[in-house]
Amino acid sequence: MSPDGIVAAEHVWKRFRSDRTRALLRDHYLRFTSRLRGETAGWRWALRDIDVRIEPGEAVGLVGANGSGKSTLLKILTGVMYPYAGRVTVTGRVGALIEVRAGVHPDLTGRENTYLFGSLLGLSRADVTRRFDDIVAFAELEDAIDRQVKFFSSGMQMRLGFAVAAFLEPDVLLVDEVLAVGDAAFQQKCLDRMRGVLAEGTTLVFVSHDLEAVEAACRTGIWLDRGEVAVQGPIREVLGAYRSRVEEEASTDDSSGPVHLVSTTAEGATGGPLRSGKPAALAFELRTEMPLQGTFHVGISEGTATPMFTIQTEVDLGTPGEHRVACEVSSLPLPRGRFFAWVGLFDADGRDLLGWRPATAFEVDGPDLLAAPTAVVRRAPLLIESAWALDDEPLDR
Repeated sequence: MSPDGIVAAEHVWKRFRSDRTRALLRDHYLRFTSRLRGETAGWRWALRDIDVRIEPGEAVGLVGANGSGKSTLLKILTGVMYPYAGRVTVTGRVGALIEVRAGVHPDLTGRENTYLFGSLLGLSRADVTRRFDDIVAFAELEDAIDRQVKFFSSGMQMRLGFAVAAFLEPDVLLVDEVLAVGDAAFQQKCLDRMRGVLAEGTTLVFVSHDLEAVEAACRTGIWLDRGEVAVQGPIREVLGAYRSRVEEEASTDDSSGPVHLVSTTAEGATGGPLRSGKPAALAFELRTEMPLQGTFHVGISEGTATPMFTIQTEVDLGTPGEHRVACEVSSLPLPRGRFFAWVGLFDADGRDLLGWRPATAFEVDGPDLLAAPTAVVRRAPLLIESAWALDDEPLDR
């Protein structure tokens, strides 16, 4: 007998077809003739040959663009829908939070919903009662728990749903992109609670577009791309590949503005490779159609448009034509890995002269900053030189 907490999808396929919206004879005729021709117009594969296995106690982050099949896979794992082909195995009690209202009935009170959800998980009323106060305190609903859920705000519903799913001790916890509804403080509480259930041996599958949150909570990852597993493995490798795709697919067409990015170089100050803690030189060739002034911004990221840090300078492109903007960083604060430079040029009123866009990717050679063994903290994206002492005695770096 398999232990509780196993999640397995073996060669899972799932497809959807657009429903007919008109009851017209012409629509029926076109559908009938397409069938005679052997066509399958209107079908779209949401999942293609998904083959993954998650062992008890693992924390897996599921990432990918909208429409890549993440939520569909989670719904299949929970039994909300069934695959077109393949086999799914999930052992033990499953706590799922796929939508804000997942697992809660709007006409029941928060208290009634808690007991209902517990009974669906196979828990006795006494088991739910033992955990009830913790659920209410976590959801911060002490003054509203006996109110009908339909009168809750979206954030209150999400807090109740997550608290019920996480505190009733499931063997498998499935969390979709619902934490975005909560504020920053509650998101941190949710991450802390997910670490807590992991410490208790619960299997976690976490879907989110917040890559930092995924990296903080999970040790392994799966990147879904157009319904297929693109990369599966350690979370750093998966997120690195996904961030690279985000950068590659970002538009580099800057023809709409008065300033065009012609080329970019990133290298060591002496022309060699980039190294952690060493000088780095960045150079950008710009072409302008008219004289203008603005603030030139450079941001360094791991692929997405949100930089880890930025640098900027005022530029005066006094004549039309090509100009070279160069920058030297005295000590590159990056660990080993692949990073991306994003640039933008904005006038004094904040208007885009050169819209925020990826300029180039570059590799850095240096120390590797690993995640903490228990994923208590996420991997630091920056490398900061420091000196340490214990009882006034210097420590080796």
